[in-house]
Amino acid sequence: MKYRLVFAWPLLMAAPILAQSADQSVPGLPDAAVQEAIETHPRSRAADAKVEAARQEATALRVTSNEFTLSGDVGRRTIEDEGRYTEYTVALERPIRLPGKTALDRKAGTLAVRVAELRAEDARHQLALQLNELWWDWMGAAAEARTLAETQQTLERAYRGVDSQVRVQDAAQVDADRAMAEVAMNRASLDAALSRAGIARERLAAQFPQLALPAEAPALSRPGLPPEELARLREAVMTCNHELPAALAEAERLAALAERSRRNRIADPTIGAQFFSERGGLEKGAGIVFSIPLGGRYRAALSDQAQAEAQVAIADAASARFDVLEMATTDHSAALGTVQSWKATEAAAASSRRAADRLQAGNRLGHVDLADLLFAERQAKDAALAETQARATALRAETKLRIDAHHLWLDCEHEQQQP
Repeated sequence: MKYRLVFAWPLLMAAPILAQSADQSVPGLPDAAVQEAIETHPRSRAADAKVEAARQEATALRVTSNEFTLSGDVGRRTIEDEGRYTEYTVALERPIRLPGKTALDRKAGTLAVRVAELRAEDARHQLALQLNELWWDWMGAAAEARTLAETQQTLERAYRGVDSQVRVQDAAQVDADRAMAEVAMNRASLDAALSRAGIARERLAAQFPQLALPAEAPALSRPGLPPEELARLREAVMTCNHELPAALAEAERLAALAERSRRNRIADPTIGAQFFSERGGLEKGAGIVFSIPLGGRYRAALSDQAQAEAQVAIADAASARFDVLEMATTDHSAALGTVQSWKATEAAAASSRRAADRLQAGNRLGHVDLADLLFAERQAKDAALAETQARATALRAETKLRIDAHHLWLDCEHEQQQP
């Protein structure tokens, strides 16, 4: 016996594309709101505080720790047959930086501020990437939940139809059981997707409480930036990033400190003036005092340590070049590859939907069994889910490329030569 069921499937493949307004580079995320959420995040404030600390350190290096020292002593002397006298000595001393050390200290301080500023920018970059990941976790899970919710309504209607036929003995109980199994399996998948969506939204709200999230996740738009735009973004990743200039500035800073340590093997001399009074003021005088530490193995070891640390920084800068190149090529390849994968799943979902529609028409005419129709509908649902997941993955990859290129939510205030 053939059973005719009508599946009122929505047009899953015709998901609405939200128009991106001028202030929404990503649908549902106003640029100004995202930038404010990043700026007010504790990690951004901590990075700004480190910049201020670096500025104060630079000031300290510029003025040096060589300060005036006032010293003295007072005593009483007793001379037989002469009497008792009050005597004192006062000295004012200050270490003097040798030529060349001042310029190196100022250079190291300036570079320390530069490194802190670049790392503060990188902290905002990492926050933008974190927001991107949490956002697409929510968007992807919510899109899956919408697809499964629509499927749930269809399967429940199908089950009610078969159950009614069983009641009038126009269908076998096994068909009702099959329809009920499909309902239960889809319900489990729907609950899991809703749970993932809820967790992702809670994580996003916890990390970025200043960001006013929409009540419902927006529908997924269609990915697919033009190839020439992807190539331009790839170049932007290499010419505008924080990691490489920060590593280069740190290497230059440590090189300056290494040279400073090498010169410090000859210690700064201490020069001062001394005043004294003896025999109750009968003898008074003034003079120049001078002292200099004699450098030895300790200062040599510190100099060698600074040289080794400078070599480490040079190697880290070279490694940062590789990391930037890897990031640019990986982002570009991911954006290209995920879009191609999405297009394939889109075609598969469309084909599965057409096949299910044909079997549905055959079922209405009594030529297709319920089991065949349910199987086709399950395939169409799985293909639609695969398309949704691939679409979210492609959008995530494209957004990451735009963030790494500083074309989204971030400003590029510096550029350097391609690695």
